[in-house]
Amino acid sequence: MNDWRDRDPKFSAEQGSYAEPVPSRQLVLEDMAAEGRPMTREELVEYYALAGDAAEAFDHRLRAMLRDGQLLENRRGALGPIDKMDLVRGRVQGHRDGFGFLLPDDAEGDDVFLSPRQMRQVMHGDRAVVHVTGRDSRGRREGRIAEVLERANDTVIGRFVEEDGMYHVVPDNTRIGHEIRVPANARGDAHNEQIVTVRITQPPSKRAQPIGEVVEVLGDRMAPGMEIEVAIRSHGIPHEWPQEALDQARACGDEVAEADKQSRVDLRDQPFVTIDGADARDFDDAVYAKKTPRGFKLWVAIADVSHYVDQDSPLDAEAQRRATSVYFPDHVVPMLPEALSNGLCSLNPEVDRLAIVCEMRLDRSGELKSSKFYSAVIRSHARLLYEQVADWLENPENLPKRYESLKTPLNDLHALYDAMRLQRRDRGAIEFETQATRIIFNEDRKIARIVPTERNVAHKIIEECMIAANVATTKHLTRKRMPMLYRVHAGPAADALEDLRAFLAERGLALPGGNDPDAADYARLLEQVEGRADANLIQTVMLRSLQRAVYTPHNEGHFGLALDHYAHFTSPIRRYPDLLVHRAIKHVEKRRRPKTFGYDNAAMEQLGQICSEAEQRADDATRDVDDWLKCEYMSDSLGQTFDGTVTGVTGFGLFVELDGIFATGLVHVSSLSSDFYHFDAQSRCLRGEHSGRVYRLADKMKVRVARVDLDERKIDFEPVDRDDGKSAGSRGRKKSSRGGNSGGKSRSNKRRAKRS
Repeated sequence: MNDWRDRDPKFSAEQGSYAEPVPSRQLVLEDMAAEGRPMTREELVEYYALAGDAAEAFDHRLRAMLRDGQLLENRRGALGPIDKMDLVRGRVQGHRDGFGFLLPDDAEGDDVFLSPRQMRQVMHGDRAVVHVTGRDSRGRREGRIAEVLERANDTVIGRFVEEDGMYHVVPDNTRIGHEIRVPANARGDAHNEQIVTVRITQPPSKRAQPIGEVVEVLGDRMAPGMEIEVAIRSHGIPHEWPQEALDQARACGDEVAEADKQSRVDLRDQPFVTIDGADARDFDDAVYAKKTPRGFKLWVAIADVSHYVDQDSPLDAEAQRRATSVYFPDHVVPMLPEALSNGLCSLNPEVDRLAIVCEMRLDRSGELKSSKFYSAVIRSHARLLYEQVADWLENPENLPKRYESLKTPLNDLHALYDAMRLQRRDRGAIEFETQATRIIFNEDRKIARIVPTERNVAHKIIEECMIAANVATTKHLTRKRMPMLYRVHAGPAADALEDLRAFLAERGLALPGGNDPDAADYARLLEQVEGRADANLIQTVMLRSLQRAVYTPHNEGHFGLALDHYAHFTSPIRRYPDLLVHRAIKHVEKRRRPKTFGYDNAAMEQLGQICSEAEQRADDATRDVDDWLKCEYMSDSLGQTFDGTVTGVTGFGLFVELDGIFATGLVHVSSLSSDFYHFDAQSRCLRGEHSGRVYRLADKMKVRVARVDLDERKIDFEPVDRDDGKSAGSRGRKKSSRGGNSGGKSRSNKRRAKRS
């Protein structure tokens, strides 16, 4: 069919890009769909009447379409569009129990269940094409692997095991269900039970397990800090600095150059202070407030990282690759080298620093009336701690004499916070007060204790100041039509909302707002449950119903904060989206047009996905470390009994969180008292068939530590009844009298607040 040039919607683009244009991908897919059958390469070349160089170029195009999963080759060598062959393209997600799912590239499509047999030839994270073979007894689409498009795991970290002269590695990532066989000549210096990195030399197939070679020995499995080394590598967190990036950071020097202070607003006499946790290492924000006749002026000064990190430089490339700092207990993997993150870009006290300042005018009610942005040089007058500031505000007599000059600015900050807090309440922002924890280590880096952390008024003052600056920034750049990354937090998905309403109904509660609740509806419910014994659990379930916040160039608002405009401006030391926002502010400051900015919306779309995925990666890694440490901590408590609270109910058992320790384990249904227990999905409880005994969320339980599995990061409990030593629970529909606390990560409350 030699008229393809007239029909190809992409022909003009092809003609502009190639000396010898060939049919576009779009035309090929449309024509093959119209033909209604798979076609060989030869048939397609004849179909388009191609010859010579054009035929060869077309063959390259077909190979690229095969590689990208747009076409699939059948056993006869014929090609067909995946969408027309009952095939689904997507990414494999493994499960620790051996089965898995294909998550389709088409977000509207249902996941496809992959049996353990199908999972033999793929690993978690691989991209594959799956043939949908039907539906299982639960109504899920089932499939078989048609083709593996891309292998996700070049290397795997895990435990090296020697058994009967054979060697293999048990992956740390429990979603990878394969043990990796290691030939004797590929074991390197690895010894039994050490943690190693293994490079995959032969991927899995239907009949063979993957094969690899040891390329790194990290050390003994139980060595202090090993859990962090494992998590970093398991989750692919970049942690080694390219030499070019280090050289560039060192070249910036230790002090701000005098030339760099020129042409900036000089605010060194203004009493800026940083307020952080005792364990903070980098200080990227400083604040100062002053009462005015009409309300308040608030200055938020943020470290000017963009002055030192130029777009497309080695430092920038590495910062983009990391996209976020990752905070583990007593360890940080920073986004920027320490020469900048803890040095030249950190707003340390009594030294000159470059900053981008957001200067805001607010009325007496705390409403933002105007703002302006400019490059400045500042000098922090003090590095203060949350606990100090909270104490001085409540007990002014405790303020040390050396900080006497800060008394009025701190009081003005407090007065401004009181006004902004009312603004927050009026707009209906959600105020979750879930319980975070901090892990305290002894000298051997073994856990001494796990303690709850508390947010005081100083945490909330800084949080409101940062939110105000973020809002002002977003409005400013939106007015200027600058490409940027918004921090978007969508409302609850329909299925999550349905689950939440069912959970609340069991407790005699209801979420207002019908099928489309807003943040104010959530806030009203939180006020309603305040003071209840199960308030913490209710808050946790409400929080889980909300979708995850992401970075995107599309302004869709922030549900949790009840804001129409929101972006991140306040942490460029540790978040790449904030660095992008700073570059946009400077672009506007220089009176340049949006079209000449170094990024367009397409670039922002890609960067938003990179940053959102990096944030998820960091959260997964820190959660893994948290779970490992708690398992290690509980391994010394085998056989001991603890009081706990039921925080999850499933058909296979109860999840119980230990009071005061915040470690969670499973009470398997088989360990409950002599009865057959059935899961009531509507009431979210386990109900005994004969005894009438009921286990539900928020029930108090006394449990014994039965098993701790560090590989699986699992703790198993068995119930200890208060009366007969066998089981615990409630009879009939008796309600629990107390709620549980949700475990949290070991990180400062400030970082938690600024993640919004």
